[in-house]
Amino acid sequence: MRKLIALLALIPLFSGCAEMQQVINQLPQTGILSQAEIASGLKEALNNGIEKQVVKLTNVDGFYKNEMVKILLPEELKKVDKGLRDIGMSKLADEGLKVLNRAAEDAVKTSTPIFVDAIKGMSFTDAKNILLGNDTSATTYLQNSTSTALYGKFNPVIKNSFAKVGADKVWTNIITKYNSIPLIKKVNPDLTDYTTNKALEGVFKMIAVEEKDIRNNFASRTSDLLKRVFALQDKK
Repeated sequence: MRKLIALLALIPLFSGCAEMQQVINQLPQTGILSQAEIASGLKEALNNGIEKQVVKLTNVDGFYKNEMVKILLPEELKKVDKGLRDIGMSKLADEGLKVLNRAAEDAVKTSTPIFVDAIKGMSFTDAKNILLGNDTSATTYLQNSTSTALYGKFNPVIKNSFAKVGADKVWTNIITKYNSIPLIKKVNPDLTDYTTNKALEGVFKMIAVEEKDIRNNFASRTSDLLKRVFALQDKK
């Protein structure tokens, strides 16, 4: 009887959230989570994704040796790569690919404050929709909340990183060598924009890895709060 009274007392907290109420009704009577706890659990899960996965991308070879996110050449430059290899310049072609990834690794170091602001700004409605969504709903929330700001932050950093890691010189050399090959159509790609967008793709791809793990692997729910919050998802 006490548990029933407690449940009825908490129902107004979820008024207007029919889906969440349906989930709560299905839970075993072991205690009800407050709105604040649910939001905190989702924020913890997102923070875990950033700490465990995004930070990996900032290490040397974080992009370059991770096949999930490794930045490959855009379509228009694949012919450049082939052209260089055909004339015995494979080493230069390999270096060109590596420095694009180095610039992305450098840029991702600037992402954490933007993610932190987005996570702090999460409302209960955001948390409810994420919890009841699919395996990448949290990642999608971050993507929608931060992509514009991240692009604005990444783009100048990548431009500077090209100079820092020597990518500008390598690619000037590559394009000059390629454009000097007889009978080819000359190229002049915007590698800063391309690398920026690929770096963003890589970041969200790795956050999605952690989100799916927390949603589907009970052992990855490393705190009591995560276990209790994602039990709601398990019961949906």
